[in-house]
Amino acid sequence: MAKRAILIIVFLSFTAFLGASGERSGVINTYTAEIGVREASGNNDGLEVERYLASTGLGKGYAWCAAFVNWVYQQNNIKGPASAAWSPSWFPDEKTLAVELGLRGDVFGIYFRSKGRIAHVGFLDEDFENGKHTILTVEGNTNEAGGREGDGVYRKRRGKNQISKVSCWL
Repeated sequence: MAKRAILIIVFLSFTAFLGASGERSGVINTYTAEIGVREASGNNDGLEVERYLASTGLGKGYAWCAAFVNWVYQQNNIKGPASAAWSPSWFPDEKTLAVELGLRGDVFGIYFRSKGRIAHVGFLDEDFENGKHTILTVEGNTNEAGGREGDGVYRKRRGKNQISKVSCWL
C-alpha cells in the first residue's frame, strides 16, 4: 500500500510539472509568433493590435503593452488580472517574485519615475542568470529604442537594472 501511495504522489507531481511546463511553452510559442507585428498607422491600431486591445475590453488608440500580455495569456487559457490593460495590475503580491527568480515566459515591469508606477510590461524571453547584466524580452507597444509608446512587438535586450518587477502567472 505504501508503494502505491508513493507512486501516486510521484505521478501527480510529474503530471503537475508537465502541465506547468506545457503552459509555459505555450505562452512562449504564442508571444514568439507575434514578433514583427506592427501598428497600421503608428496610432495604436491595426488588426493584431486591435485584437490585443479587445482582449482587455479596449478599442484602438490605447497603449497596448499590457493588452499584448493579456492576449497571449488568453490564447493559452490563462486568466490575467481583472484590470489587464493597466500595467501595474500585473504585479499583485501573490504573483510577484524576486526579480532574480524570473523565468522565460514570466511578466516583467518597468517603473517610470515620471508616472510614479510600472508603466510598461512584457515577457522575459530568457531566465535571469547571475553575472549577466542584460536579459532578452519580448514586448508589445515598444520600438527599436525600447520606448513604452512604440509601434510593434519586438524582441529586445534590456539591462537587468531596467526591470523593476517580475510576476509569474503560470
